[in-house]
Order: sequence, then structure tokens, then C-alpha cells
Amino acid sequence: MSRPDVRPVSDNLVGAAFMVAAMAGFAFEDMFLKRATAELPVGQALAIFGLLGTIYFSARALSRGEPVLHPLMVSRPMLLRALFEGSARMFYTLAIAVTALSNATAIMQATPIVVVAGAALFMHEQVGWRRWLAIWIGFGGVLLILRPGAEGFDAASILVFLGMLGFAGRDLATRAAPLGLSNAQLGICGFSVLIPVGLLLLAVTGGAVLPSPGAFANLLCGSAFGLAAYSALTQAMRTGEVSVVTPFRYSRLLFGVALGMLFFGERPDLATYLGSAIILASGLFIMFRQGRRK
Repeated sequence: MSRPDVRPVSDNLVGAAFMVAAMAGFAFEDMFLKRATAELPVGQALAIFGLLGTIYFSARALSRGEPVLHPLMVSRPMLLRALFEGSARMFYTLAIAVTALSNATAIMQATPIVVVAGAALFMHEQVGWRRWLAIWIGFGGVLLILRPGAEGFDAASILVFLGMLGFAGRDLATRAAPLGLSNAQLGICGFSVLIPVGLLLLAVTGGAVLPSPGAFANLLCGSAFGLAAYSALTQAMRTGEVSVVTPFRYSRLLFGVALGMLFFGERPDLATYLGSAIILASGLFIMFRQGRRK
């Protein structure tokens, strides 16, 4: 006699594994980009990163018989998505170049919380008082890490906060993206906008330099991990149930802190750990409430 419950459990396990792999990939991407920006101007690193990603997703689209350029790419939702993507990447790359990777990763974990708040405010999704309370508590965790006005306040952390807001806006705009665009075409839109953003930032901050073999290798590795993570994330969301797979996004915090300690000698303080725990608990509660509501 067949057991109909076996396949869904297996799918959820596979989806969770892909999600953890994706978060590890994004953490390594951040680590390699931080190492690259130690030698290269951030604008130059961002432009090269965008170029490599655009080439990859263009090749992927062509291999599937999809056009590299599509009229829907210039639709209003996609232009808004490009604006958020460009600002998010610019602020976040600037942040990881000058601040601790572990702190940046911790603050970024508030992105799903901001997405829920944005969906309620701008997309009229129903959010009850319990989730609103969790949202505000999550923001309290972010403030605990930022510590505005305190002696340990790091002004560069504001760049992470701005990047986090940009990524949340990107995710919200993606919800409204035309269904006629494939994942590869969305990737083209996301990475191609980084080229002009990087060049503009480079023009403002200073000229380009010739990358050393080590800096270029770091950029290549960062791009490879980022693209692999993007693919794993897509596979995760298509394999398991969203309510089961999504909480594993928070595994990125573990990878980010571990890489920061291992490669950059970072030692997060107690406030960072407490703020991270608050953000994690708030995010998981919001997802739990969303799952029950659905």
C-alpha cells in the first residue's frame, strides 16, 4: 500500500537543504566581495560583479531559447525593482567593505520582517496585531545591533540598514513582476542594473584600478557563489512548501558570523548576539503566524 505522506516530507527536506546551501552561498559571496573591495574601489567591484552575472544569466536564457531583452523588462514594476536592486547592492557592498561582516549579516536578517510590513502598508495585505508586534520587536533587535547614540555605534552600519531596506523593496517589487519573465530574465534585469550603478559610484569616488590576480579571483569566486546561491534559492522555493523552507533563510546568520570570525577575526559583542536572537525569533514567529493564517 502506498504512503502518500512520504513524498511531501522528502520534498521539504530537499527544499530545506537547497535553502541552507543558498544561504551558505550568499555568505561566501559576501566574504569574497569584502576581500575584493579591500583592493578595488567598490564601484568597480560592483560593475564587474554585475557584468559577470549578466553574462551568466544571458547565456542561461539563450540556452533555453528565451530572448535576452524582453519588452516586459521596462514595465513599471521592473523599473521599480531595478531601482531597489541597484540601491540595495550599492549600499550593502559599501557596507561590507567597511564594517564587520557578522554585523552586516545580522542586520540583513530583518529583510523578511520589512517585507511583511511593506506588504501590509503598500499591498494591503492583512497583518494582525500579533505580527505587527513581532515586526516592531524585530526592529528593536536591529536597533540593539546598531546602537544609535551609544558609544559602540558604527555609522557604517547605517549603510547595511539602507541596503536591507533596498532588498526588501526588491522582494516586494518582485511580487508584482510580470509573469511573462523567466527566472533567467529576472536575473538579467537584476545584475545588469549593477553595471551603471557601479560605474556611477566609481565616477564619484575615484578612478578604476587594474585588478590584481587575487582581487579578480575574489570577484570570480564571489560571483560563482552568488550565482550558485541564486539557483539554489530558486530550487528551494520550487521544491518544498514555502512555510517549511523559508525559515531556513536564517541559517545565513550562522554562516556570516562564522566566516567573519574565521577570515576577518571578528568577535561580535553581546548586543549583536542579543539583537540577532530577537530578529530571528521575530521573523520565525511572523512566518509561523503566516502559515497558520493560510
